[in-house]
Amino acid sequence: MRLPITFAALFFSVILLQLSSGGLGPLDALSGLSLGFSKAQVGLLGSAHFLGFFIGCWWAPRLMGTVGHSRAFAAFTAAGTIGLLAHMLIIAPVPWAIMRVATGLCVAGCYTVIEAWMQARLTNSIRGRTMGTYRMVDMSGSLLAQLMIGVLEPASYVSYNLLAILCCASLLPLALTKAPQPETPAAPRLRPMLAISRSPLAATGVVVAGLTSAAFRMVGPIYGQEVGLPAGQIGFFLAAFVLGGALAQYPAGWLADKYDRRWVLIWFSAAAMLSCAATIAASGTGRDGVMLAAVLFGLTSFPIFSISSAHAHDFADSSERVELSAALMFFYAIGAIASPLVASGLISSLGPWALFAFIALAHGGLILFGLWRMGVRPTRKKRTAYIYAPRTSFLIGRLLGKQRDKR
Repeated sequence: MRLPITFAALFFSVILLQLSSGGLGPLDALSGLSLGFSKAQVGLLGSAHFLGFFIGCWWAPRLMGTVGHSRAFAAFTAAGTIGLLAHMLIIAPVPWAIMRVATGLCVAGCYTVIEAWMQARLTNSIRGRTMGTYRMVDMSGSLLAQLMIGVLEPASYVSYNLLAILCCASLLPLALTKAPQPETPAAPRLRPMLAISRSPLAATGVVVAGLTSAAFRMVGPIYGQEVGLPAGQIGFFLAAFVLGGALAQYPAGWLADKYDRRWVLIWFSAAAMLSCAATIAASGTGRDGVMLAAVLFGLTSFPIFSISSAHAHDFADSSERVELSAALMFFYAIGAIASPLVASGLISSLGPWALFAFIALAHGGLILFGLWRMGVRPTRKKRTAYIYAPRTSFLIGRLLGKQRDKR
């Protein structure tokens, strides 16, 4: 019985962590706007989050090796809680950006500890079922976090205190479990050039995935407000994107396993460009049109990371899985760090439509690069299994590696 109970504790921590961190991005955007921050300053907050996330991904395995899993999780949770509670003490864009670095550090560090703990407890007989549950729990938590925006008042002590309570509560399941701490896994080396050497197209694809997801999640509330959505409906707008992404996973996997993954990536990017155009066109059609466009946008853009990741792993052997996953996460972080700041500046200068024009332009570049790469290298006949790859930590490659090698 201990194994399922241990995983239940881990999954409960994931839900609480997602509710806390997933709700912070849109709350910060709405709070910043209500406090008079410029759109570019709100974008800076999103970029700061992903900067902290990248630092946490790199540092967390090393801290675990020094102080152990539980203490590392407690340290990262404390950093996130401090970042949340300090928001209403110092109201200015730069201090808030520093606080968002702390919360991004918390997210990456906590996920690293959770995934390291899972890896130590997984056996081949339960790996597939456990990972499927983990992905479902993570995405469900993300969906619920967006819906919380409808009840969180912007720029309110109560709202930030509630998120801080949820962040603190994520510590309880791991702190109270009787299961012994696992051995600390070796920290993966960060070799970004490994991703480029295995698949330049995949490396480009995850950069575009980072640009897309971070721009929408962190700057989407600005867009929603600009097109007339009240604060209570912006959470539904963001949740619609996550819902579309969840619905896309099975058909995307089926297509990526049946057809040339480069063509699948190209066609999904083309569909993402069309959904960007549809979203711009729907901005004046009222709430239902905007929500439907968000579902369509998530449906077409969300699978880009997993398709790119699967394509990269087709050209790697089993000994490279962990480092390749870390390298892909590095390129994802590059896109995610740059995107909110650029997108918010474009909205400020050109209007709300510029957000989706920016995303469409990135996908257009990916299509052109993909077509060029198809003329450089032939199709890979032997392929790994397509797997939905969460963007959680550098250690996710350890959890997914054996599943990729099944084929």
